[in-house]
Amino acid sequence: MVSFDWAMKRLLRQKANYEILEGFLSELLRRKIKIKNIGESEGNPKHKKDKTNKVDILVEADKREIVLIELQYTTVDEYFHRMIYGVSKAITDYMKIGMHYSNVRKIYSVNIVYFDLGQGDDYVYHGYTNFKGLHTNTELKLSAFQKKLYKKKVAGDICPEFYIIKVNGFNDNAKNTLDEWIYYLKNNIIEDNFTALGLKKAKEILQYDKLNEQEKKQYCRDADDKLLIEGHYRTAQFLGEEKGRKEGLKKGREEGREEGREEGREEGRADQKKEIVINSNRLGIPLETIVAITGLTREEILKIIEK
Repeated sequence: MVSFDWAMKRLLRQKANYEILEGFLSELLRRKIKIKNIGESEGNPKHKKDKTNKVDILVEADKREIVLIELQYTTVDEYFHRMIYGVSKAITDYMKIGMHYSNVRKIYSVNIVYFDLGQGDDYVYHGYTNFKGLHTNTELKLSAFQKKLYKKKVAGDICPEFYIIKVNGFNDNAKNTLDEWIYYLKNNIIEDNFTALGLKKAKEILQYDKLNEQEKKQYCRDADDKLLIEGHYRTAQFLGEEKGRKEGLKKGREEGREEGREEGREEGRADQKKEIVINSNRLGIPLETIVAITGLTREEILKIIEK
């Protein structure tokens, strides 16, 4: 099987293959999802200082819902902030000037990560806005008119929802249909006994042997690039952390303050990102890819390269 991220960017955009993504989202959101359209994954900035909303895939569902799906292989310090920004940008991108606020779309942010994001003993997390009374602890519901207008039951249903799938935390023991999908995300394998929605179709079209020669060559090139990026990232991360640790301890001893150690760690993280930029640029990795793995802006990356 080819990896989900590669297939998602190149094969699953075709309408004939919507069934695969529909299956994955249906299992995750625990209700039937029908894809209306797969939109552009990068928002166009209206001003040169605007940041783009770079996600791997943007799905428009039949109930006017927007689903942002992003896969991240390497550690990003501010990933939670990126999730929030992506959702906010998607909401505003789908609003025209003068539109009523009732047209704000419901957004689902689905984040498939291959690094330890936060701390916790689960491998699937769901973030939901819950309005509860400070005195009564009761949930804020909608009026009969609002329920009819918004087709929601409680106020929190209107707000964005976040899903985080920590793939590396999965123990390969598939206890339900969502686990079957996570098994595929981790191992690029779909077992014969799996019954999750979308996996049967995925097994039909996402086998490496069924790719044409051009697709096979592209897949191998992309896989090699990903391994190189991960290798450089791990090396730069180690060097940056080691430098930060040493400088932090040195400053801590000299000044006798915690601020010295923290400043050293900050400098180490900055040096780590510079190393990634320099090594990635030497390998000829595209600028947008460097932006994605470092979280730096194009301008910051170009300044590092110029120096």
